Amino acid sequence: MARTAEVTRKTGETDIEVNLDLDGTGTYSIDTGVGFFDHMLSALSRHSLIDMDIKVKGDTWVDDHHTVEDTGIVVGQALGQALGDKAGIRRFGSIAIPLDEALTLASVDISGRGELYWDVPIGPDKVGTFDTELAQEFFIGFARQAGITLHLKELSGTNAHHIIEATFKACARALRQAVEPDPRVKGVPSTKGEL
Repeated sequence: MARTAEVTRKTGETDIEVNLDLDGTGTYSIDTGVGFFDHMLSALSRHSLIDMDIKVKGDTWVDDHHTVEDTGIVVGQALGQALGDKAGIRRFGSIAIPLDEALTLASVDISGRGELYWDVPIGPDKVGTFDTELAQEFFIGFARQAGITLHLKELSGTNAHHIIEATFKACARALRQAVEPDPRVKGVPSTKGEL
């Protein structure tokens, strides 16, 4: 059974199309109109091995907030759809990823209870023109809509670019573990019988 999803969302602020394949190779085509964000989503795809095709038209003349937040929502919805009933997955994933002086821990539970637990202090307010606070906004929408419990914690770091990139890469690698099929798991990996 293919673990793929295609989700579109159009509002007065954004027009978004997301296609993803959980059993891909990390191939991506990303165009959100926000360069640094494209770079982060590319890392998310590449390191999770989830193929992603993301096209966004947003009201970036206002600022990048709606584009980033709404993309998190739609990517999360697509992930949730692609997981289906979650039968046979590993469910949990956890890893610490370094990027030079930055070190971020990510831990994922595909629990059906979507929530972000964010402990990633970022000193500078900008990476180029990108507002660094928007990284958290992406992950809020993503975790809630995907139905995953996502912990992101900065263990060290001073450079905002490195901190945010380590966070996206850590999330990607933890997701890669959690969504992988486990041949030893029969049905849904929960004592409740559903996630």
